[in-house]
Amino acid sequence: MITRTALAWQHQDWQDSLRTAVRDPAELCRLLQLPEPYVAAAAAAHQDFPLRVPHAFIDRMNIGDPNDPLLRQVLPIDEELRPHPGYTDDPIGEQAYNTVPGLIHKYHGRALLMVNPACAVHCRYCFRRHFPYQGNNLSPRTRAPAINYLLADNSISEVILSGGDPLSSTDAFLSDLFTDLLRVPQLRRLRIHSRLPVVIPERITPELIALLTETRLHTVLVLHINHPAELNERLGERLAALRNAGVLLLNQTVLLKGVNESADTLAELSEKLFDYGVMPYYLHLLDPVAGSAHFAIADELAIALHKQLKCRLPGYLVPQLVRDGADRPYKHSPNG
Repeated sequence: MITRTALAWQHQDWQDSLRTAVRDPAELCRLLQLPEPYVAAAAAAHQDFPLRVPHAFIDRMNIGDPNDPLLRQVLPIDEELRPHPGYTDDPIGEQAYNTVPGLIHKYHGRALLMVNPACAVHCRYCFRRHFPYQGNNLSPRTRAPAINYLLADNSISEVILSGGDPLSSTDAFLSDLFTDLLRVPQLRRLRIHSRLPVVIPERITPELIALLTETRLHTVLVLHINHPAELNERLGERLAALRNAGVLLLNQTVLLKGVNESADTLAELSEKLFDYGVMPYYLHLLDPVAGSAHFAIADELAIALHKQLKCRLPGYLVPQLVRDGADRPYKHSPNG
């Protein structure tokens, strides 16, 4: 396990890391010494869904390797521009449940708030890469309808903060939002889905930890980590501080061709997550969003990989294999 450490971290402004993230495909290719053909392909796909990746994440990639599993998740390629049957702009049918600006109420007992449309990293398989964020921004001026919706529905006991990435918002913004949420008496849990601490560990500050723990709500942070190379000591120290403060840490992984479609990789990821105090939670099949078909693996392979994990790992380290969809009231196994 990662040992406990005092919060004597070197100060580095996470917002500076956001501002200096690489947004030019040519710069990313230059930093990683990729051949010229990758530059042209990345430039074309970048026009449809812009590149964004922080330097701290680039530093974990292998120089000169176009097949690096971390690079593959963020590098635009020309395959994204090819249409594929069944791949749509709204792959899990969220827009039908987006009846209040900034709020999606798809599943019983929990509602999702679109806290911030911005992400620290643009994952090429993102199921919300075409989401209509305009008109769904939960600013202090516009969030009253969402809060009123929660107040009016006593069945909602959990709020999920999502986006974009909710931790792209400042602590001051989040504090005001939490104050509004605490007005909803039936809320019991606050779940935050974020990839930002993975790519910019400095986002986990003592101030954020205090904000997440000084509340009556049980706080759960769901990270998004797809490959063991995404985890390092710098991130581990921050996760240890969150865990020691009482935040439950879970992880969800997306099965991606060319990134993690092997039992060895997935088993190593589960073991390493546990070393860092994070419990494997979901192993997602790819949501069929337009532009992501090249990441898809067959259901049969996914099921076989999951069975191998069950054979190799204790049950608590085996994430649930699930698929999301527009036609189910819950996430479900590809077996049904």
